[in-house]
Amino acid sequence: MIKIASTAGFCFGVKRAVELALNTENCCTLGELIHNRQVTEELAAKGIEIINDIDKAQGRTVVIRSHGVGAETYKALRERNIPYADGTCPFVKRIQDIAAKCSAEGTQVVIAGDRDHPEVKGIAEHAGNAVIVGTPQELREFLGNNDKKAAIVSQTTYSLKMWEECVKAASEYTDVTVFNTICRATADRQREAEELAAECDVMIVLGGHHSSNTRKLAEICARHCTVYHAEDLNELLMTMPTGRFHNDTRIGITAGASTPAHIIKEVANHMSEQIMNEEVFNFEEALDASFKRIYTGNRVKGTVISVGNTEIAVDLGTKQSGFVSLDELTDDPSLKPSDIVSVGDEIDLIVVKINDAEGTVALSKKKVDAMKGFDDIVKAKESGEILEGTVTGLVKGGAIILYKGVRVFIPKSQASVRRDDKIEDIVKTVQKFKVIEVNEQRNRAVGSIRQVLSAERDAAKEKFWESAAVGDVFKGEVKSLTSYGAFVDLGGIDGMVHISELSWDRIKHPSEVVKIGDVLEVYIKDLDREKNRISLGYKKDEDNPWVKFDNEYTVGDVVT
Repeated sequence: MIKIASTAGFCFGVKRAVELALNTENCCTLGELIHNRQVTEELAAKGIEIINDIDKAQGRTVVIRSHGVGAETYKALRERNIPYADGTCPFVKRIQDIAAKCSAEGTQVVIAGDRDHPEVKGIAEHAGNAVIVGTPQELREFLGNNDKKAAIVSQTTYSLKMWEECVKAASEYTDVTVFNTICRATADRQREAEELAAECDVMIVLGGHHSSNTRKLAEICARHCTVYHAEDLNELLMTMPTGRFHNDTRIGITAGASTPAHIIKEVANHMSEQIMNEEVFNFEEALDASFKRIYTGNRVKGTVISVGNTEIAVDLGTKQSGFVSLDELTDDPSLKPSDIVSVGDEIDLIVVKINDAEGTVALSKKKVDAMKGFDDIVKAKESGEILEGTVTGLVKGGAIILYKGVRVFIPKSQASVRRDDKIEDIVKTVQKFKVIEVNEQRNRAVGSIRQVLSAERDAAKEKFWESAAVGDVFKGEVKSLTSYGAFVDLGGIDGMVHISELSWDRIKHPSEVVKIGDVLEVYIKDLDREKNRISLGYKKDEDNPWVKFDNEYTVGDVVT
C-alpha cells in the first residue's frame, strides 16, 4: 500500500516565488530562490543565475527569494537603482513587519527558529536587535533573565510541537506578546505527515537536505516509523535497501514545501505499479499539479458549474460532485447564491464532509473567507487600520460585527461613546470599528466602535473650535436631557441649551418642550474654549411675549 500526503509539494509561497522568477525577463536570484537543488538547476537551465552580491546583477532584475531579505538589502537595491521583484513569501513578510513594528515600539523581539536559516536572518535584520532561540528551553532561559517587554514570533517552518511548548513557556511570564507565525500550510503538512507516519511502516520524505521544513518532516515521521529522506528518486535508490518491501508494506510519501510535484510523481511511479501509466509531469506543468486527493478540512479550488436558489455545484476535478449550500456561502440572509458567484467562477473552498456512498462533497466558501478575513483582522490590529462591518446581533455582554466572514465581538462598553445609548440601536447597521484584541490561537477578535467614534468626535471638535463664533447657527439632534437643560449634537461636539433658553414660558423640565431625537435650530450664545463648553440658545426673539405685545398694541389702544 502506498499513500501520498495530500499536502506534499510546493506551498503557496514557493509556487509564487518560482512563478515570479519564470515570468520575470532577464532576471537573477539573490541566493537560492528555494531550498531545492532540482528547481535551482531547472531555473539555471532557463538562464536564471544565482548571485550572492547585488553588485553582480549587471542590468538584470533581482528576484528576492521566498525566504526574504533584511531591510539593508532593500535599501542597497534602491540606492543602486537596481530593479527587483519581491518573491518573499507573504507569511514571511508579515513576520518581518511584526518584528519591525515591535522593535520600533521598544519591545524586545524574540525569534524561535534556526539561527542559520536565511528567513530567520532576514527577520532579525528587520527587528534590529532580535534574540534568536532554537528551543523552548532557550526561550525560558531568556525570558527568565529579561526585564523588557517581549514579542515572540517563529520561523514559518518551525516545529509545531516545539512552538506549542514555546507558547506555554511564554504564558508563564508577564509583558510577553506571542504572535503565531507558523505558516498554516507548514502546520497542516507537519500534522498530516505525523498522522500518516503513525499508520505506515515506512515513510519517504522528499526534499533538500538543507530545507528546514523538509528536515522537520523527517524528524516528525521518525518518531513513528522508518524514514528515508532523499532529494529525488536517484538518491532514494542509493539509500533504500533493495528487496526491502512487499505487498503488505505500508508506505507513506510526503515532501517539503520546495519539492516539485514531478519528483513526488517519479518516486510514486517507482514505488507502485498502479500509477506507472500516468503521465510524467515536466517542471512547469508541475507548478499547478495536484493529486486531487481531498479530505475533510482540506482547502481546494472549485469551478462553479451551476447556481441554484439554495446551493451551487462546483467541479473539483475529482470523481466526486461538489456542492456548497447557501448557509456555507454566506452569513448574510439577504443574499442569494447568484448575488455571490456566477457560473465559471473559480473559488477557494474547504471540504466540510465527504459522502463516498453518494459520491458527493459538501464544501464551504464562508470558512475560507473567514480565514482570509482573520488575516486582515490580524494586520488591522497591528496597523491600527479602521475596518467596517455589519452588526448582526447581540450576545451576552455585547454585540457581534461580521467582517469578511469573521465574527468580531464588540463589548457593550465599546459599542458607543455615550453610556445611555442603547446597544440594540446598532443591530443591522454598518459600523466602523478598530481591532483592539486578537487571539490567533483561538481565531477570536475583539473590536471597538467607541474608539472610532471618539476619534471622529475629537477631529470634529478640533474643526469646530477652529471656526466657531458667537452667533453661528447650527442644526443639531437632541442627544440627552437633564433637569437643567438639553444637550444637542452639533456634529461631533455637544452644546447645551439651558432650560431658561428653551421656552419663554416657565417650564419645570426640558421634556416639556423637546425630546431626545428632535432636530433643533440653535445658535451659539457663548463659548468657553478653556473648559470646552458651548452655551446654546433656542427660543426666538420674535416669540418674546413683550415683543409680541409691542408689535400688536400701541399707546392709547383700548383692550379687554
